[in-house]
Order: sequence, then C-alpha cells, then structure tokens
Amino acid sequence: MDLEQIKQELVAFVDARRDDFICVSEELFHNPETGLNEVRSAALLADRLEAEGFRVARGVAGLPTAFRADSGEKGPAVGIIAEMDALPGLGHACGHNVIAAAALGAAIALRRVLPADAARLVVLGTPAEEIGVGKVEMIRHGIFDDVEFAMMVHPSSRRYVIKHYLGLAKIRFVFLGKPAHAAAYPEEGINALDGVIQAFNAVNALRQQLRQDVRVHGIITEGGVAPNIIPERASAFFYVRADDMAELERVRERVIACARGAATATGCRLEIEEDPRVMAPLKVNHRFSDLYAEQLAYLGLELSESRPDRNKGSSDIGNVSQIMPTIHPHVPIGEGINIHSDAFARATVSAQGKAAVVEGATALALTAAELIARPELREEILCEFRR
Repeated sequence: MDLEQIKQELVAFVDARRDDFICVSEELFHNPETGLNEVRSAALLADRLEAEGFRVARGVAGLPTAFRADSGEKGPAVGIIAEMDALPGLGHACGHNVIAAAALGAAIALRRVLPADAARLVVLGTPAEEIGVGKVEMIRHGIFDDVEFAMMVHPSSRRYVIKHYLGLAKIRFVFLGKPAHAAAYPEEGINALDGVIQAFNAVNALRQQLRQDVRVHGIITEGGVAPNIIPERASAFFYVRADDMAELERVRERVIACARGAATATGCRLEIEEDPRVMAPLKVNHRFSDLYAEQLAYLGLELSESRPDRNKGSSDIGNVSQIMPTIHPHVPIGEGINIHSDAFARATVSAQGKAAVVEGATALALTAAELIARPELREEILCEFRR
C-alpha cells in the first residue's frame, strides 16, 4: 500500500470527522461515571464502533463495562486503548473523555482508510483505570492475548512522548484492640488507634532509607467512635510505589513489617488486606515512542521540554507494557493545569482540549499506519521489547 497516500487520507478523514469525535469527548464529560460504573460511557463507545463495522464483545473479563471491538482477520494486531472512567466528585479531571474520543477517532479512521486485509484493529475499552482494575483483569482473562502492539494517548499540560510510571501495590491494615472507658478503666483497654499511629511513625522513620523513586503514602480510614472509648478497631490504607517490581516488593515487605511491629508494640491483633491487582511500572519502548514522535513532526507539532522521570504517578497501562510494546504519549490541553483538578476537567472541553482529541486521534492513526506498513519497523520494536 502507498503509505504516504494512506497518511494523507488519515489526516483528512480525522479532520473531516473532528466534530463527531469531539462530541464524544463532550458527552462523556457531561455524563461522568466512576470506575466499573461506566455504563453509558461504554455503551456510547461500543455503539459507535459497532455502527462503523467493528465486531464488539461487551462485558468481557467479567467486567460489565469492559469491551473489545475487532476489525480485520489478518495482519499485525494493533490495539488502541480507550479509558473511560471519571473521578469521584471531580468528573473527568484525568481526561479519560479525551482518551476515549481520540481512541475512537483513530480506530474509525484506520478502518475507513486502510485496505481491509492490512491489519487486525482492536479497540480495548478498559474501565476503572483510576482504581487499577480494568486492564489488569482484562490481561488476566486473556483479552490482550492476541494483540501485538498497544497504544493510547493521555491529556496533559504538555506534549511529550515518554512519561515514566511507577509500580503500585495497595495494602490495608486493620488493628484490633479491646474497648474500655478511656477515663475510668484505661488499663483494661488495648488501643487500636495507637497501633495505626505507631505504624505511621514507623513508616515515616523508614522513609530515610528509601530509594528516591519510592513513594509510600497512606490515610487513616478508621480511628474510633468517641474520645471516651479506647478504640477497639482502627485501620489505614497505604499505597507503595517504586520504579521496578523488585524494589516494589522489597518496600512492600518493609511497610508490612512496620505494621506488624506496631501491632506487637501496642498489643493489637493485625489483619492485612492486599489488593492482588498490583500495577506494574511502565516498560518504555524507545523505538515505538520514536515512531509516534515522528508522526508529531509530520504534523508540524513540537514536543515540550519535560523530563520523563518527573512527577510520576501509576497506571495499569504499565501492566500492558510488560506483555507487549506499548506507548502512552501525552497531548496538551492547557499549560500549567495540573491533573486531577476541576480546572483540568474543564480544560478537556476547552478549545485546546478539543484540539487534543483531534491530535491524539490523528497521531495514533498515523503511528498505527506506519507500524502496519513496515514489517522491519515492527521487528525493531519487538526486538527492543524482548531485550
């Protein structure tokens, strides 16, 4: 196939349909749904893809709002990821409405422009990214098994191609003591809140011996019912993050040791609840990322000055990157606007937010077209991934 002609047609197609894709972003913005509750959002995306000729399987991986949409029977399998969940109280303050609309636009453009036998296009509707569930469960249930390459875009204050993400483990500690009247019979009580507080103190002491990439942060979720009752039950919820899985496991064990020591010191019984869905760090594929950057240059768009190892969070896209070459570039929606804020949510439907939908859809489509047309490039990306 004539790659240059294909690329020109993809740019023209997305531009001609820009209002349709922007409308999807706006509809998601005005009807935000939190993780695993994205009923209308998933239906909107799946219905649009089905209308465009994709074969849609809904409710995959045991998740009612997860879906997979396929087009094509042979050729390289390129996965385009559509996140869709919003944040409690803030709506689309992480910009998943932009992500979903850009994914939809890229997938439809590719299906309309590419020859029918050029590739297998797979759109993966991945719910509950904010709570680290969707992609992890979809991987576990084999929904990604036959996909060879994965891509998505994420809105940001800047435009960049590589952004590092930390691995993340979630741990809940429940301290169980013995209630007593705090004034009349304090000697008969065992204070569960003291156990929680000692656990926090131990973790704070631990921080001096942690690597610079490691983050440990937590909240008290239960602390007692009244000041004159020694708390019988108290609990805390901790996140542990690190750049690699080995360090994540090492620090996780040390944080658990802090809680066990606090329980011993206060005479409490300790219950530990761990989320089995651990988020993996993002495995960066430089050749794949360079390919996306080349499409930005093709579109006349300049990258922002930004270090990829600054201001790192976590995402279940990291789990995808561990099993196949993956890119997660960022599209700009407003300089200086921080993610997970009301201002960020509003920026997703601003003029720059609308432009980000078009940029993301176009750049993803162009990247996929190059990937599909150039087998030697696919091999370079896969070789780097295997290393």
